Amino acid sequence: MARTRKRRVMNQINVVPYIDVTLVLLVIFMVTAPMTNPGVVDLPKVGQALKQPQVPPLVLTVKLNHKIEFENKPMPRDELLLAVRQALTKSPERSVVIAADKNVKYDDVIGVMDLLKQNKVDKVGLLLAPAK
Repeated sequence: MARTRKRRVMNQINVVPYIDVTLVLLVIFMVTAPMTNPGVVDLPKVGQALKQPQVPPLVLTVKLNHKIEFENKPMPRDELLLAVRQALTKSPERSVVIAADKNVKYDDVIGVMDLLKQNKVDKVGLLLAPAK
């Protein structure tokens, strides 16, 4: 009678080959990483853009009492849009900047920007005082 041996099920994984492959890949990446060129981006210079003659922007001022001034004249929102459009039809290259007191709520400033953007005024920005 032939004896049959029972095979035991192996419930362990041999991880040594995986570790070897991982270390080889790590060495390959460590050697090739310094040789790669990340690429150079030629950025525009800010000083050159400032030398070009610029047209002064139209200034909207948002006051602390929620009043809006256009070129230092208080105006309601309807007249404001009309005045801005008339000024932009005379010189379309001009931009519009919003000057707001630092204590004015952010929501009021964004509301004026949104009003201008909805009425097809594309060049809208914020006027800031330079740091001293």
